[in-house]
Amino acid sequence: MTFHQLTYVVEISKCGSINKAAHKLHLSQSGISSAVRELEEELGIQFFRRSNRGVEFTPEGKEFLSYAVSLLEQKQRIEGLYGQNRNAAAPERFSVSTQRYPFTEDAFLRMLQATQESRFRFSLKETGMDAVIDDVYDHRSDIGVIFLTELTEKMIRRLLDARELVFHEIASVDPCIYVRKDHPLAGHESVSEEDVEGYPYVSFEHAQGVAADFSEEYPEMSLRRPDRWIHVNNRATMMNVLAGTDAYTTGSGLLVENFISQAVVTVPLVGKSPVHIGWIVPRGARLSHRAEQFIRLLEDSVADSIQFTARLHRSMTKPQSRYTDLNPTKRSSP
Repeated sequence: MTFHQLTYVVEISKCGSINKAAHKLHLSQSGISSAVRELEEELGIQFFRRSNRGVEFTPEGKEFLSYAVSLLEQKQRIEGLYGQNRNAAAPERFSVSTQRYPFTEDAFLRMLQATQESRFRFSLKETGMDAVIDDVYDHRSDIGVIFLTELTEKMIRRLLDARELVFHEIASVDPCIYVRKDHPLAGHESVSEEDVEGYPYVSFEHAQGVAADFSEEYPEMSLRRPDRWIHVNNRATMMNVLAGTDAYTTGSGLLVENFISQAVVTVPLVGKSPVHIGWIVPRGARLSHRAEQFIRLLEDSVADSIQFTARLHRSMTKPQSRYTDLNPTKRSSP
């Protein structure tokens, strides 16, 4: 097995066909096919099935692919550490994987603004909970930022224990919905699950796994699936959909003052368990100076977000009649 062979398999997966992968790598199709076939014979598995439409990875091939990607990432990291500038001081490295939280981005920005190092390699990755846990476990990230709820806590803690990762809680907040500023639900003191029925629900799409973002996991609110469900793959698109439609999503409700879109507000969601926000690291890990700095900034950012969100909600709350009709699908009989 060689790294070249691993690269070929990964590129075929990305491109969807051997021909496109060969073109991208500036290699012959026959050369790549031969190298992949030799690896299949060596390992005794078939990576994918070929057809006129391209390739379809087998279950064994998909499993192998995850290991191949991890190995290539580790190779790249090792080469970055030791493969160049051997006589120069190594650049400082620090990486964070996080669920899609603006306060994590805010803490990362504060860290960058305070950094005076001449050489560094810092990274921030926004992704789903599964990937955050995998990144910390595989040492691709120094710290992971996730949340726990009553629904997921036992399952996630078992997973963290199995991987010898530890969760450190920063704050516990009540869940909220996110809606546009002039949404029929905006400005209310709170809403219930029944109030949001009938409105489109928007969430992040995610790969199969044991965990999900709060806004990726509708069962946190109900066992019923929404009739109108919108999937997006990044936070910017999420905010644009919320700002331009009657859709809503669920989450911690925390807003960062410097990042807030003036078109989106949050409203507390009553009757649901709190969201526990925190960070994860390997058990027994010795935190670097940079990691300790980031955690302090993260704690500050979460605290600031809680205070700012509370102020904003108070300024937006309007007097609400007990007879106000919040739900577009529920109308009183004449």
